[in-house]
Amino acid sequence: MATQSLSSSSSCLLPLSTCNISSSNVRNTNNNNNNNRLFLRSSQSNFHGLNLSLSVAPSSFIHKSNTNTNTCLIVAAKVNKGSVPPAFTLKDQDGKNVSLSKFKGKPLVVYFYPADETPGCTKQACAFRDSYEKFKKAGAQVVGISGDDAESHKAFAKKYRLPFTLLSDEGNKVRKEWGVPSDLFGTLPGRQTYVLDKSGVVQLIYNNQFQPEKHIDETLKLLQTL
Repeated sequence: MATQSLSSSSSCLLPLSTCNISSSNVRNTNNNNNNNRLFLRSSQSNFHGLNLSLSVAPSSFIHKSNTNTNTCLIVAAKVNKGSVPPAFTLKDQDGKNVSLSKFKGKPLVVYFYPADETPGCTKQACAFRDSYEKFKKAGAQVVGISGDDAESHKAFAKKYRLPFTLLSDEGNKVRKEWGVPSDLFGTLPGRQTYVLDKSGVVQLIYNNQFQPEKHIDETLKLLQTL
């Protein structure tokens, strides 16, 4: 997967040692307001394939800077293979709240897509629809997530006879928490698919903006091994 830069909007607190970052990769800038920020030029971290965006601020989570100031190291990371993704509760196409925990106990395919009714997203949704029986045979459930509202999802699902759940992530909060990368220099929401096993652990992350049907092939291939 291509290296992605991450924002601090979905940050988690980690000690510097966790990231395996050498001091040569870090620089600190100070101003008179004591608003310190720590910037990472490049990293070879335990979050393989990622560039980590770091910031620091006063806190009880301590890392000593060169200025002897107590600072907090905030590392923005994303969902990785082998991790349990952040929980969520979103509205489906019928306006009902649906939580991630509802799907635990069966394999789950969660695919983030840019928007309803766009050519690529329509092609992808219809490909999931056409292969839906194969997913059912594998014991898996399918969930699509975009920033469209429930009304848009309902019309989209009805028009193309989609048999699976579509969730509304208005404001893209879950997309950010899961660390789904954007495309075209941040102008296009990313197209990324996750496969979770029965325990809710991520076993596959597949990103391909411009070949939407390949998401179906890759997920089915993985599901056969679970």
